[in-house]
Amino acid sequence: TGVRGVVLAGPTCPVEQAGQSPCVRSVSDATILALDSARHEVGRATSDASGAYFLRLPPGTYEIVPQAVQGLMRPPGETTVTVSDRAPIQLDLQYDTGIR
Repeated sequence: TGVRGVVLAGPTCPVEQAGQSPCVRSVSDATILALDSARHEVGRATSDASGAYFLRLPPGTYEIVPQAVQGLMRPPGETTVTVSDRAPIQLDLQYDTGIR
């Protein structure tokens, strides 16, 4: 069990047109932390070339904390998740590129 997802950055183009694919790209080498209720690190993952990550965590409640990535404006905010003993939680993350 745990938390899995895809790390994206966007927008990657100044104007998104209807019918176009979203203006986002995958982010590799993004570090994602899992903190327990005392804010101690209990898990760490790094996104792969396709932006995918997986945090293997036992059942419980965690704060998922994306870390800053060089070249991107800011990471997504912290998110509280509750992991069960079933399938992993899906949590996709999007960093801001600053393009407007």
